[in-house]
Amino acid sequence: MARLQKPLIGLTCRWDQDNDYYYLNGDYSRAVAAAGGIPVQIPLIPDIVEEVAARLDGLVLCGSPSDIDPALYGETRHPEVKMVHPERDETDRRVLAKAFKKKKPVLGICFGLQSLNVYLQGTLIQHIPDRIAGALEHKNRQVRHPVILEPGCLFEEWVGGAKQLSVNSTHHQAVAKLGRGLRIIAKAPDGVIEAVEGDFPGHFVIGVQWHPERIWKEEPLSARLFTELMRAASKWRRERKGNE
Repeated sequence: MARLQKPLIGLTCRWDQDNDYYYLNGDYSRAVAAAGGIPVQIPLIPDIVEEVAARLDGLVLCGSPSDIDPALYGETRHPEVKMVHPERDETDRRVLAKAFKKKKPVLGICFGLQSLNVYLQGTLIQHIPDRIAGALEHKNRQVRHPVILEPGCLFEEWVGGAKQLSVNSTHHQAVAKLGRGLRIIAKAPDGVIEAVEGDFPGHFVIGVQWHPERIWKEEPLSARLFTELMRAASKWRRERKGNE
């Protein structure tokens, strides 16, 4: 019997503009490996991205210190949008195009959720404090806040019927208008959208605004996100890989 191969999971890198190198926090790769996948870091070179994506079985859109260029969703840049990386924006766009064409599983994390939403023609709150009065602290990674699950959502099933959980945060932006085909499955008490799921038959698409790669050892839903991604990627590999 042939040995089953672990799924290859692409991880979109970050870019250190001052020193000109691509990098990615080790938490992402360790979380993927612990869940049974092989992490493959994707450099921000748009011309090669489609070929790289063609060889993958699943995708994690990782966080980024940059913000998505507001021009991509038809808005003028807010003063608090300090840094944009067109190469990251374009890399995400191209890997998502490949993933949606072939129904490869996608998990968007923080910036990655926002990138997924913009790709699906949604928009963003460019700076939470200017749009939401009395907003929670979302930018301090040391501070946890509650996330309330939508009744009957997939996450509620995954955590055995729990109604809320406590997560970390490192962002000043959030989903505004929801992208086509997405539905909200979790919010913070201040109304910030914390998780979305794709309504695409046969296609695993989930985005979360927190950082599950940092807390998966202690927070069960964050761990489940990666195991479910690997399950979907393994299934895709078995059923679809031979047809490419």
